[in-house]
Amino acid sequence: MSDEKRYAIGIDLGTTNSVIAWTDLEQCERDKAPVSVMGVPQLVAPGEVEEKAQLPSFLYLPHPEELPPEDRVLPWREQVDHIVGVLARELGSKTPIRLVSSAKSWLCHAGVNPKEAFLPIEAPEEVPRVSPYQASLEYLQHLRDAWNHRHPDHPIEDQPLVITVPASFDPAARELTAEAAREAGLAQAILLEEPQAALYSWIQLTEGGWRDQVKVGDIILVVDVGGGTTDLSLIAVTEEEGNLQLNRVAVGDHILLGGDNMDLALAYVVKMKLEQEGKRLDPWQLQALTHGCREAKEKLLADPDLEAAPVVVPSRGSKLIGGTLRTDLTREEVNRTLIEGFFPIVDIGEKPVSRPRTGLTTLGLPYAQDARITVHLAHFLSRQVGAVEELEGVSLPEGANFIHPSAILLNGGVFNADILAQRILEVVNHWLEADGAPPARLLEGADLDLAVARGAAYYSYVRLGGGVRIRGGTAAAYYVGVESAMPAVPGFPPPIRLLCVAPFGMEEGTEAPLPPYEFGLVVGEPVRFRFFASTVRREDPVGALLDQWSEDEIQELAEIEITLPPENHHPGEVVPVQLAATYTEVGTLRLEAVAKETGERWKVEFEVRGKEIPQSAVSEPAPAPAAEAETETPPQAAPVTEEAPAEETEEERAERERKAGFWPFKK
Repeated sequence: MSDEKRYAIGIDLGTTNSVIAWTDLEQCERDKAPVSVMGVPQLVAPGEVEEKAQLPSFLYLPHPEELPPEDRVLPWREQVDHIVGVLARELGSKTPIRLVSSAKSWLCHAGVNPKEAFLPIEAPEEVPRVSPYQASLEYLQHLRDAWNHRHPDHPIEDQPLVITVPASFDPAARELTAEAAREAGLAQAILLEEPQAALYSWIQLTEGGWRDQVKVGDIILVVDVGGGTTDLSLIAVTEEEGNLQLNRVAVGDHILLGGDNMDLALAYVVKMKLEQEGKRLDPWQLQALTHGCREAKEKLLADPDLEAAPVVVPSRGSKLIGGTLRTDLTREEVNRTLIEGFFPIVDIGEKPVSRPRTGLTTLGLPYAQDARITVHLAHFLSRQVGAVEELEGVSLPEGANFIHPSAILLNGGVFNADILAQRILEVVNHWLEADGAPPARLLEGADLDLAVARGAAYYSYVRLGGGVRIRGGTAAAYYVGVESAMPAVPGFPPPIRLLCVAPFGMEEGTEAPLPPYEFGLVVGEPVRFRFFASTVRREDPVGALLDQWSEDEIQELAEIEITLPPENHHPGEVVPVQLAATYTEVGTLRLEAVAKETGERWKVEFEVRGKEIPQSAVSEPAPAPAAEAETETPPQAAPVTEEAPAEETEEERAERERKAGFWPFKK
């Protein structure tokens, strides 16, 4: 076996489909780097293996007697316990209680432990469970084995590799993805944001012609609607020494809204149609109907001449007619449901609706409460009105109500429906016209289904010194909360000050200088750390202290609770430290506490957030994170304040402050 770096490889570890792409380094020359998508061998029927461009991100847990060993054979393995890919999706549409889907979305759920085996949700006790982490690991292992089976002389472990994640993925989810890659033997993998990957793919496909489609001053809006998430990014075009430069200037919040939501909406449309015919569905049948609608939708979007696609739902019991329920999903139903429900025309000033939740709810993914993607887009553009203030050659008219994109790049199979692509353009241009700005244009030549993997492969090549690189860095500024020392006041928690530990746009592979503040760090005992992030405060340097901020500027991330090893200290000892932040080459943020006198370092990382998975109805899962010591950027929103005890003694207050992780700082 050779360890020669012959290929640059990219993996799109998608919510609905995963793809692996590559470029032969011997055929690359500057912007011209031909990228190919590898067919992934997978079971498509019992005992039948075929190569497909996409590996459906579904994991099926078969009953021991459901499939004989000879029906579970892959080219590189005599028998698999779990089924991955097309056959998993097909079997799961008939028996959804044994199907694991949307594992990627569960990785960033702040209310669960992604390494806890709880999927499939609400499956009977006899069905085995796996964790979201394990499912993601199995997808990576399948892609690894598929590549190595095809290229035994150039194993993927020895090649440059990039794996994509949503731009809005929280730090714990990024670290979990990187950890799964390491466990799969892909320790060299680098993480890349999916919208950037889509733009890299567009650059690669134009073979240098991208410079003819954009100009200095352009602001490119990337709208990436995947299976489980909607990712929004802004990339500005500047000039340096006569050359065009691309700068990622903003990303949106983590929005669990995408093709999964659309499939469910279509399932309800079909459900109503069946009920009008006197056919009622059990809850488990609605899951199967959702999978059936996904397949029907994909057929309709892939074939513009197809007016309807069949939907088949398995049935049981004498009250239902025949062995299955059959109906059609029409193109008109798809277009109407998706346009009116997900892409309506709205005003630029609208904000996503957030409704009060009921006291009890079943455990599930925290999907966006407002399904209107155009509303989320309006809110994103309005919040980022100041994103290009510091860029030379890029400006907005005085009094602009939102940032004005001049070009739009779409990504995601949903935009194969031209009617949806045109609706996005129509809505954005409606806003631009109302703000007195010129219309935006769609960038041509995008690959909607395979762009993320293709772009990852191209970026893998770019990292070796070729092609065009997008300047990015961290998509937010990060802060650690420090409680101020003050006498206890009944009903009022101690004020929090925020210390910036990583500025917006911090580049990969760099370490922020130590801020000039000293903290008391408790070691050897459980302590809490509160972290915050801002996607709009671009001016805060490392060491900046915030006493006040608006609600829209700062988001509190799920706090973590860890026990830092005492090393050469006694448990409970308070060690004087300063903070250092590193944005790693992999694409994760690492925070360290550095002992002032000895130089000892303690990693403070965001790894595991939820300790237990409720097995019954629970209130909206509250972030109850616990970590060991490793990760990068932070998790999801949690309350910004917590109640102090109404009556608190001096001893109790001192103990509470000790447990807060950092004692009040001093210069």
